[in-house]
Amino acid sequence: MLLLNHSSFVLLGIPGLESQHLWLSVPFSSMFLAILIGNGAVLFLVTTQSSLHTPMYLLLALLMTADIVSTLAFVPKLLCIFWLNDRDIAANVCFTQMFFIHGASVVRSAVLVAMAFDRFVAVCEPLRYNTILSHSLVARLGLLALAKGVILILPMPLLLQRLAFCHRVIPHTYCDHMAVVKMACSHTRPSRIYGLFVILLVVGLDLLLIGFSYALILQAVVRLNSRDATFKALNTCSAHLFVILVTYVPAVFSSITHRIGRNIPPHAHILLANLYLLLPSVLNPIIYGIKMKEMRERVAKCLKRRTS
Repeated sequence: MLLLNHSSFVLLGIPGLESQHLWLSVPFSSMFLAILIGNGAVLFLVTTQSSLHTPMYLLLALLMTADIVSTLAFVPKLLCIFWLNDRDIAANVCFTQMFFIHGASVVRSAVLVAMAFDRFVAVCEPLRYNTILSHSLVARLGLLALAKGVILILPMPLLLQRLAFCHRVIPHTYCDHMAVVKMACSHTRPSRIYGLFVILLVVGLDLLLIGFSYALILQAVVRLNSRDATFKALNTCSAHLFVILVTYVPAVFSSITHRIGRNIPPHAHILLANLYLLLPSVLNPIIYGIKMKEMRERVAKCLKRRTS
């Protein structure tokens, strides 16, 4: 079927598990609520508590914002598929969803790079921390992350709008770039190449920059003579390291299996892609809530005010 006017697509959901959609909605809706409550609570604390207006927490607020944007672009439509069997999605809405989901992922990765730089300054240049990481620099880093997300992802839907589509049914829970590309009749090479370029640039370059920052941090930690100082320096980076793991491991694994895992069932690919989008957003507030002393103190203070 040739779809020349890009009128609409059909999101299949999770192929092979259609009969389990209602049960699958339970963990997905639970994660949706956890993301909104957890990330919203962190944003509220950072916004209202002047003591948290530090570079680290301002970058954390931008990370939480990217998580919320990605979740709001993805989960509501997913729950409509699971609960109402509403699988139709207008082409323009599909391309818009693609832009916000992938754009938020690029912003999240860029913010993690900025946070790695923040940890490098905190460990290697603690006396100059406030001088180097001024609010103006943090604002520029935030704008750079947003610009990176827009500039890299905007060409994806623009390239797709030029294509004619022979298929309407997308075997996915959301309008993933490669899933939509496979619906096109021909001339998909530019979109495929550009998608791979973005993955290599975002994951490859960002991981390289993060690795370089932590190599310098490790070099500085090795030179410390005090065991307490070493423990304090490593503890300073622990929350960020956990977030990096829960962000990049599912992303890399999902990308690899999507391209070379031909023997993996389709529903496993889709579940991995969903895990990549939702797991970091669920765990980030928990990780920072547990590891960051200031965050725990502010939460305890707010709870005491409500109970008194």
